[in-house]
Amino acid sequence: MIDIETLKFDEKGLIPAIVVDAVTKEVLTLAYMNRESLQISMEKERTCFYSRSRQELWLKGETSGNYQNIVSITADCDQDALVVVVEPEGPACHTGTHSCFTNPVWESETRKEFSYEGLMKLIEGRKTDKKEGSYTTYLFEKGLDKILKKVGEESTEVIIAAKAEDKAETIYEIADLAYHVMVLMTQAGISLEDIHKELASRHVIDHKVKQEKMTK
Repeated sequence: MIDIETLKFDEKGLIPAIVVDAVTKEVLTLAYMNRESLQISMEKERTCFYSRSRQELWLKGETSGNYQNIVSITADCDQDALVVVVEPEGPACHTGTHSCFTNPVWESETRKEFSYEGLMKLIEGRKTDKKEGSYTTYLFEKGLDKILKKVGEESTEVIIAAKAEDKAETIYEIADLAYHVMVLMTQAGISLEDIHKELASRHVIDHKVKQEKMTK
């Protein structure tokens, strides 16, 4: 861990802080901190910024309830900018959107970014807005039993490919399984964040168990 005194604040005593969602990895906002707000952020484990327009400290969520619980703060190589990873309790933007960055400027047609969140939104869309000819819509129309059957079939395919030690086929089948599990999640009303939180809680438990073993 570096000493915050080594950080390079600008001539106004400020440093830019890029806030990122710990689960989705989405950039939520760009704000500024001074030494005092950074110290408060670390002490409270919640983002505190310095408002350039009001020229005062600003604890995010103090009036709205949309707190940002800090997971980590990392400085760049020049130590003149910060990335603050958070678990938000509400929208980051004053307009009510999850992120302040909602206005696309340009996107490559050949290098479109893939994300599990994007795939999940597509799957959810196929359930709420049926699209003719869509396999995902077909699964939702057939219902839970059909979805469960496909999850079972794909699980078996993963086992067969892995047993054959065929890496490429195993990757292909795991991708199929992951997709069908996400369809099941949507059908059951389970979000990616629900799974993230469950796995995170298991990591903490596992860490504690290891610590206990080391002290015995």
